[in-house]
Amino acid sequence: MKQKAYMRFGKMAKSALRAFRYRNYRLFFAGQGISLIGTWMQSVATSWLVYRLTHSSLSLGILAFSGQIPVLLISPFSGVLNDRWNRRHALIIIQIMALFQALSLALVTVSGHAMLWNIIALTFFLGLINAFEMPTRQSLVVELVDDRNDLGNAIALNSTVFNGARLIGPAMAGVLVAQFGEAVCFFANAATYLGAIVAFGMMKNSERVNSAARKKIFTELKEGFVYAAHFGPIRDLLLLILLLSFVGMSFPVVLPVIAAKVLNGGSGVYGALVAASGFGAFAATVFLATRASVLGLGRIVVIGMFLFGFALIGFSFSRIFPLSLVLVAIAGGAMILNMAASNTIIQTIVADDKRGRVMSMYVMAFMGAAPAGSLFAGYVANAFGAPVAVFIGGVCALAGGVLFAKRLPEIRRIVQPIYREKGIFPAVNQSAESVIELENTPE
Repeated sequence: MKQKAYMRFGKMAKSALRAFRYRNYRLFFAGQGISLIGTWMQSVATSWLVYRLTHSSLSLGILAFSGQIPVLLISPFSGVLNDRWNRRHALIIIQIMALFQALSLALVTVSGHAMLWNIIALTFFLGLINAFEMPTRQSLVVELVDDRNDLGNAIALNSTVFNGARLIGPAMAGVLVAQFGEAVCFFANAATYLGAIVAFGMMKNSERVNSAARKKIFTELKEGFVYAAHFGPIRDLLLLILLLSFVGMSFPVVLPVIAAKVLNGGSGVYGALVAASGFGAFAATVFLATRASVLGLGRIVVIGMFLFGFALIGFSFSRIFPLSLVLVAIAGGAMILNMAASNTIIQTIVADDKRGRVMSMYVMAFMGAAPAGSLFAGYVANAFGAPVAVFIGGVCALAGGVLFAKRLPEIRRIVQPIYREKGIFPAVNQSAESVIELENTPE
């Protein structure tokens, strides 16, 4: 019995890690894992630094806005360029720029000259960097695996390292900030970029080059928007991510306020809440990585939206620290279920020559709505209290889940032929068993 259980576990683990067969993906995974731990440390330390200096919920909203608005403004153009350039080389340059941003923030803080205006300015600069980094990183993943059937696993593992870092980074930041101050987290983040630069430099060029004739940037930009707007599944998923981004910002933006005023804690409590969210997200990505196919992800998106909404509503009423940790973990897991599942579906069905532009729209939908969501959350929290902002976000998430569930049958109808063409879903044969399987396939 034990031997069978070990064999079953071994097969599941092998399936969950199958994208590691590819050397470039292993290096990409390692580089991201090192860098993202520092990124999360800096994110937590920056938010706590601003709150320590201002004690203002609105200032936290402005901080988030300054880092997110460049994505809304720049991502569409970076997507066009993303379909043209060498993505690996671009990522190396981007990592170097991010390293200098982290060093600048560290030096400003350690010298005692940290003020809201220069923190906002440096955060805005990081937002400009992210406007190019995020679509490039998302688009590169598909180039690192040879078998398209492994794409879902690669994306899930990519989300796993992101959320594993989200679990480790905030916990480390909470301890380091309490003992040594925020600057040490910024120095640590700068150091982690070196690991990413080395890993990306060791990768071999293997990306597929778009050989289509070059057009004017605005012409290609228009083509990308028209393609996404008229392709129902991609359009609906992007709109869902847009909503998730807006309401999701009611959650992380006000966490420092909830930690300090609702749960009567300090930077350690704040770090624990962010880490709990990361733990839930990490668990969700492990679940997604063990799935053998992209089939069924549409239903997971619907379930994730409902879980996210109910968790936020429960969190808004909680005044007990352990209960808040559990609810934050559920919210974090549900949010990543939506993000990773939507990402996988989009990357599976999008045309290769428009991948960069569509992924820039994905990033724009997620990060682009975040500035408005951040300001809204900051304003509501400042005027009516942080729990009210979280509650409103939960109600909106439930409404989005209902609307997407109604669209799911039409999405299935459109996506099934694409899956069959790519060999993901077997062609329909004459047997009743195949007909039943087709009718019951979530996508």
